[in-house]
Amino acid sequence: MSRIGKQPVAIPAGVKVAVGGGKVKVEGPKGKLELAYHPNMTVAADAKAVTVARLDDERQNRALHGLTRALINNMVVGVTKGYEKKLKIEGVGFQAAAKGAGVELTVGYANRIVHMPPPGITVAVPDPTTIVVSGADKQAVGQFAAEIRASRKPEPYKGKGVRYENEVVRRKEGKSFAAGK
Repeated sequence: MSRIGKQPVAIPAGVKVAVGGGKVKVEGPKGKLELAYHPNMTVAADAKAVTVARLDDERQNRALHGLTRALINNMVVGVTKGYEKKLKIEGVGFQAAAKGAGVELTVGYANRIVHMPPPGITVAVPDPTTIVVSGADKQAVGQFAAEIRASRKPEPYKGKGVRYENEVVRRKEGKSFAAGK
């Protein structure tokens, strides 16, 4: 039995969970989320918890058991607390600015790069070198943060670019000239 899959997902107060038609719908103070789970999984919800069970011990079903439970747990956490990713911009003249609902990056290219978030995701720019991506859907928050980071990944020589807040960039030593060749 999967150690993660057999644990029930507790439903906090103020969260509604509906299971039916191969889908799990979770609604809470931060929004609504929906998940279409694999037909080999059995999801049941009562007033206090959601449980996930599998048909047999086939390899794929064992893998899906823990995955389905983790996805449902992420949905419950997302509609109650939400998820947040912080990005830092490093480099001379590199900065971010809020543009409508999106974010505009000046990161060393001839043109500014504008990223518009998908529905349910909000972007805040508290200062020119910090971007905060937040929302209820963990996957969507991570994906949008990765798209912003991909616009200028941190380079290894000077460390310039967009990075996650606690990301450590391995630095390389530049060219060294041998004297007397």
